[in-house]
Amino acid sequence: MQSHKRRRYVATRSIVILAAAGFLSVHPGNAQTLKPLRVEAAPAIDGVLNDPSWSNAPMVSDFLTYAPDFGKKQEQKTEVFMTYDSENLYFAFRCYDDPSLVKTTVAARDNIRPDDWICINLDTFGDQQGLTALYVNPAGIQMDSRFAAGQEDFNADFVWYSAGTMTADGYMVEVQLPLKSLRYSDDEIVTMTVFFERYISRRNEHGSFPPMDPKKGFAFLTQMAPMEYTGLQHYTLVEVLPAVVFSQQHAHENGRLGVVDTRREGSLTLKYGITSSLILDGTINPDFSQVESDAGQVDVNLRTNLFFDEKRPFFLEGREIFNIGAEGSGEALQSLFHTRTIVDPLLGLKLSGKIAANHTFSTLLANDELNGTVSSAHDAWFGFARYKLSLAEDSYAGAAYAGREFGSAYNRVAGADGQVRVGAGSQIEFHSFASLAKDSGSGPILKGHAVRLTLQSSDRDLQYALTATNLTRDFRADMGYLTRIGITRFSGSILPWIYPSSSFFNRIGVGIQSFQTRDHSSGLWETLNVLLGQVQFRGNLTFYTQAQYSTEIFLNERFKTSGLYTSIGGWLTSWLNVSVNSRFGAGIFYSATPFQGRTRRAQASVAFQPSEQVRIDYSLVYSDFHRASDDAQMYAYPINRLKAAYQFNKYLFFRVIGEYNGFRKRLLTDFLVSFTYIPGTVLHAGYGSFYYRQEWDPGSLSYRQSSDLLEMNRGLFFKASYLWRL
Repeated sequence: MQSHKRRRYVATRSIVILAAAGFLSVHPGNAQTLKPLRVEAAPAIDGVLNDPSWSNAPMVSDFLTYAPDFGKKQEQKTEVFMTYDSENLYFAFRCYDDPSLVKTTVAARDNIRPDDWICINLDTFGDQQGLTALYVNPAGIQMDSRFAAGQEDFNADFVWYSAGTMTADGYMVEVQLPLKSLRYSDDEIVTMTVFFERYISRRNEHGSFPPMDPKKGFAFLTQMAPMEYTGLQHYTLVEVLPAVVFSQQHAHENGRLGVVDTRREGSLTLKYGITSSLILDGTINPDFSQVESDAGQVDVNLRTNLFFDEKRPFFLEGREIFNIGAEGSGEALQSLFHTRTIVDPLLGLKLSGKIAANHTFSTLLANDELNGTVSSAHDAWFGFARYKLSLAEDSYAGAAYAGREFGSAYNRVAGADGQVRVGAGSQIEFHSFASLAKDSGSGPILKGHAVRLTLQSSDRDLQYALTATNLTRDFRADMGYLTRIGITRFSGSILPWIYPSSSFFNRIGVGIQSFQTRDHSSGLWETLNVLLGQVQFRGNLTFYTQAQYSTEIFLNERFKTSGLYTSIGGWLTSWLNVSVNSRFGAGIFYSATPFQGRTRRAQASVAFQPSEQVRIDYSLVYSDFHRASDDAQMYAYPINRLKAAYQFNKYLFFRVIGEYNGFRKRLLTDFLVSFTYIPGTVLHAGYGSFYYRQEWDPGSLSYRQSSDLLEMNRGLFFKASYLWRL
């Protein structure tokens, strides 16, 4: 008992010390405050900077690079103009360049990352806790994201307007950002911070204003320029989003393809702005159709379940507040609350935003109709609550609760997390959570905990990290994404960067990583030691390789997992991208009786863009496994995927996907016509089917294997929704 008390005391004392360090690590910015011009006549958003308001608007330029290196003056000049009125913020970019070298496409929303683009990174509260990023390519196509707690979420969608045009000396972009799309303070004088960015694709080059400090690395939130507005309108925001869907499913049964399910459904989502910084969302029968299908992944010989990202609109709103310190991709606890675990929701309620200047709160309640009924005995209920206290710079201290209730069974997780900046480019992240789980009314209550502490640093010349992690065998997070329990792990990495004076290389890094993990069940240690190298060539090509000596504990046995991984790829021309990656080495066959083997995995992809409106993507994934004792092949798993899209204009596109899974002998076809005026106002019509290599045998009244493909499943759907803002 004394040891448990001692651990709790040490954990509490550590959190207090870290929070105090956050208050003491104040580094006041010295950036000059930007004061956009207030205008009475709004500029027309047409991509042409000929409105009178732009001629008198304040302007910034002098962009300096931060990738592939810091502090270099961009050869192509960029000018940014800023105006506003009581209802909107306006920005305009004049980007000088040789128009024949500019890469742009007329693409679907959120599909412009390979292009040249500009970006407005806006911290609307100026508290260095998160930002909204608005990207626009030269054709005026949008992409947006939310960044918080070190994670950027490109699934976010906001209502804003943009236009772009090519010119004889480059391109121009105009942006209109309605205040109804933002969350900001209720003050008369509203101070936001901003970070303007320009990306030049052919050189894989990022430039910014204000310039980024090489000593602070990629700590964006601490390097933004203050921007001051007066007289902004403070709304009582009301949004109404009704949607309807029709879907029909066909299946091949007893030798015939027939209708097995027809659904006609409606949903209603409401949004109410209690203040301009605190929003209440409610929904009935939300997100009952997913427009974009998940890409196929190898789904055999897995230690953990595959991860699929959230794509449903209601759960994406304000999702960045759910981010927890020291979680993320590659960690044992990748997400404390992953809303994709809510499979078939009927009701949802969410409150999120600022409750005071330095205090952020979010809570979500949703049910899951697991068996398609409304009976409480068959529904699972999900709850999440999150609180963050903003400290100095981008530091914060937080607390979170996540729970899943299913009849007499439950899983509840609660604890604290935080992020503390301890140097210009260095920060400490941590989380400490305890869980309770019960699988039935008479079953035992399982208690567990998860703790992680990491120190990481990144500047121009060096990246390093030190981490300690502990998850007990009984820790549960059924409402999250958890890849491993019952481990104690210590890890470290260091990666120095070299910038050679060469016309061939931009940046070279050679580093090492080491992970030492104790498996609690067996008491055995496993190891992962990596020597890695990364080369960024002049232009858009990147090469990465890592050689690893490693072992892994599975079912109380130690197996070899050493191997070699390589990756190379980039845009070879403005219309052709090629990338290849592979891994060869020792592996484990995960089963009740595991055994040693060798595995190969490779992926090749090609993106072909013959015009601004057409894009064709092809990928091949291959994985196999051979048993070590006799070299017998246990499986070979190829997936061929072809995706082609034609964009008629910025609103309307047609897309077709064909995917053949060679392991399951299955062909997927997927067709979609989509019209998106703004996020929320959409029309989608889709058709999809599954073909299997089998046929119906009338003699045995059963299906048998065949060399031909038979359509076994077919589905079609239509979805329409319209966003009203009152």
